[in-house]
Amino acid sequence: MRKQNVMDKNRTFYNEYVAPLIRERFGAYERRIAVGIAGEGSDCFGYDDELSRDHDFGTGVCLWVTDGDMKEFGYRLSIAYNELVDSRERSYYTDRLRERRGVMTIHGFYSAILGIDCDTEGVTMSEKQWQLLDHSCLATAVNGEVFRDDLGAFSAFRRLLLAYYPDRIWRIRMAEQLHRFSSALQVNYARCMTRGDIVAAQLCKNEGMAAAMELFFLIRRTYPPYYKWTFRALSDMDGAKEFAGAVYELAGLQCDRKKWEGTAYHPNRLNVKDEVVTVTEKIAGQIAKMLRENGIVKAYDPYLESYVRQMVK
Repeated sequence: MRKQNVMDKNRTFYNEYVAPLIRERFGAYERRIAVGIAGEGSDCFGYDDELSRDHDFGTGVCLWVTDGDMKEFGYRLSIAYNELVDSRERSYYTDRLRERRGVMTIHGFYSAILGIDCDTEGVTMSEKQWQLLDHSCLATAVNGEVFRDDLGAFSAFRRLLLAYYPDRIWRIRMAEQLHRFSSALQVNYARCMTRGDIVAAQLCKNEGMAAAMELFFLIRRTYPPYYKWTFRALSDMDGAKEFAGAVYELAGLQCDRKKWEGTAYHPNRLNVKDEVVTVTEKIAGQIAKMLRENGIVKAYDPYLESYVRQMVK
């Protein structure tokens, strides 16, 4: 028999306990209450494990209502839901988890996660608002699963976010990460290693890896999760594991000053004695290939800075 994961347990909790509660005590409003699990927490991404369960972990669901419905019946529903949770054995609800589960407004849910005042009624976002957001908060806003949404108001704003960035914002973000990767790993890493500054070189390596992973998601038009889960999400998406494998290889390499002894810095000459350099170029080549295969650029150039101007024309 397959062991239930957290999403299964939350869905079962909803079907066996929460749905009957709503039907029996709030039947007149049943079709106005969206229910699911989404937002902050590794369980909402399906990435929870035994280590994740030492804090802010437990069975429960989110119940999303409009601002008007919160005033009409939402507060009473919240009391009833919390009583239900507290009546169950081994609920282990922390104060933080109570903020992430239970009754909340649609506007409050999206605004809190995205850090902006979301127009959930008009289901719109300005370019300025899109530009303020980072990838991980967007991934957090659209993760998990919606079990029921008859009214459709919660899912309408979710679909707006899932449709991805407006084209201009997407291109700006592509340009930012192409420049970030190139400047960190294709230029500054060599400068730092030539000087013998392995601390700065390590920072260059980390910056470049982060940029490479963000570019992977940007090309796929998918939001990456919080940084500690980004590589896992990338590995899940990368069917051939070629790109994920190169990133993993780069992560395991050390900044070795011996590889740069007697080597003078030259902007157009690669120090192939350093595996960080060769793996960097392998990753850059894969990114250039993905850009071309997805019709984003026409020419192939592993020096990623060369694409920056094309992105923001």
